[in-house]
Amino acid sequence: MASVRDFAENKDGLKLRYEIRGAGEPVALIMGFSGSGRGWGDPFLKLMEARFKIFVIDNRGTGESDKAATEFTLSDLAADIAAVLDHAKTPRAHIFGISMGGMIAQEFVLAYPERTRGLVLGCTNCGSSHSVPADPAALANLIPAPGMDPIVAARRAFSVACGKVFLNSEAGQAILNQAIADMGNYPITPMDTLMRQGQAIGGFDSFARLGQIKSPTLIIHGDDDSIVPYPNAEVLHGAIAGSKMHTLKAAGHMFFWEVPDETVRVAGDFLAAVK
Repeated sequence: MASVRDFAENKDGLKLRYEIRGAGEPVALIMGFSGSGRGWGDPFLKLMEARFKIFVIDNRGTGESDKAATEFTLSDLAADIAAVLDHAKTPRAHIFGISMGGMIAQEFVLAYPERTRGLVLGCTNCGSSHSVPADPAALANLIPAPGMDPIVAARRAFSVACGKVFLNSEAGQAILNQAIADMGNYPITPMDTLMRQGQAIGGFDSFARLGQIKSPTLIIHGDDDSIVPYPNAEVLHGAIAGSKMHTLKAAGHMFFWEVPDETVRVAGDFLAAVK
């Protein structure tokens, strides 16, 4: 099935780029810090679109979506996802978010429980009050230094975002080299977006509300994640009643690049079983 690319408009009048690929049950894919919808990587997206109708969304301020002129919260970004689904006439969908996108996914299911079918939370946490923090030095590598060449900045970020097994493999390096070669083909996220996303993450805390989540939930996390350490998955699993948890052995924060086959098999089988 040919993909559909369109813009939705949010409550503030910002245009939000989204792409629909594949057919079947709808799955909204919510990307994390700094990434556009392209950040999922083609191997993962092709596997997902073979099983589902996927919505690949550029969060505000990333990709081809409008830049946000003011501060925003992760609840605002969840409302953006709802605006995309409204525009695409999709009242209910599975929600799959990674990292910051997993935080947005939590805000989505809490704000729109009737619109959420299955929920997949990847490499994420529930906010600072009950999360297990990363080494600040690792997190610092995600933020480009002023004037830093984008390619150098990307390699610096990948050095902590990917698991050691992937980083030290020829296949992993080939994937990263291709990703860097493709960077010029799509807008690079500007620094002001990174700053506003960082502020929004800092203001996020869902722990006290996790018991309200009733949608079937899968928590999926690599056990070599330097950005959102693995114990955060156990916190979420313990707080969301009936949730399932899957550990991706030796995978890092970019598990959807590192082990796309296992990711899509596990998440896809989980979502396909949701009634």
